[in-house]
Amino acid sequence: MKRLLTIAILFLTITATAKPNYYVRIKTAYGDCIILLYNETPKHRDNFIKLVKKGHYNGTLFHRGIQNCMIQGGDPDSKTAKPGAELGNGDVGYTVPAEFRDSLFHKRGVLAAARDDIPSKASSGCQFYIVEGKRFTDEELDKLEQTKFNGRKIPLSQRAIYKSVGGSPHLDQNYTVYGEVVSGIDMVDRIAAVKKDAKDRPLTDVSMTVELLKKRERRRLDKILNPAL
Repeated sequence: MKRLLTIAILFLTITATAKPNYYVRIKTAYGDCIILLYNETPKHRDNFIKLVKKGHYNGTLFHRGIQNCMIQGGDPDSKTAKPGAELGNGDVGYTVPAEFRDSLFHKRGVLAAARDDIPSKASSGCQFYIVEGKRFTDEELDKLEQTKFNGRKIPLSQRAIYKSVGGSPHLDQNYTVYGEVVSGIDMVDRIAAVKKDAKDRPLTDVSMTVELLKKRERRRLDKILNPAL
């Protein structure tokens, strides 16, 4: 009896302290994707959720795309931008402190925060990008270590992903990674491939709507991604 009571208490403790996972769906004319927001970066997670609930992203554009690297969006000025106008300077009046984690890196499909070139590396309060990336060779990763990272070594587990799945390793430890695409990565590829002007803005506007998934759908995704739960 005491053993059963101990197990029950342990289960309730784990359930009560477990962090819920949050997911958002981004919808565009090029398809939809679902993104898991990382609990390891709570400031960015909570800020993104706040903006989604306010409807900030609805009607904004993916205003910048670099094939084999990333697509960027979330600029509030893009909602009313004229064709050809330069975008990327809009904000919400605040920044989010950087949240770098050694375990979070720029593999294909991650969500990360855009930012201005400032010493603190604090993130834009609203602009983000999703990595399309490309596959790298050992020689290319070695060169990055020597030139971009000043000798800092890329962990072997991350090297394996950059070589097999791909990503944008040159951005590591410079921009906060705070989520990843778990469904619909093809949307990113399609947007990255559209024709663009000299400033990397798509010639045809790519608008988005973003919504927070409800609890039932979140639980379903958790079971799919973590069958052991």
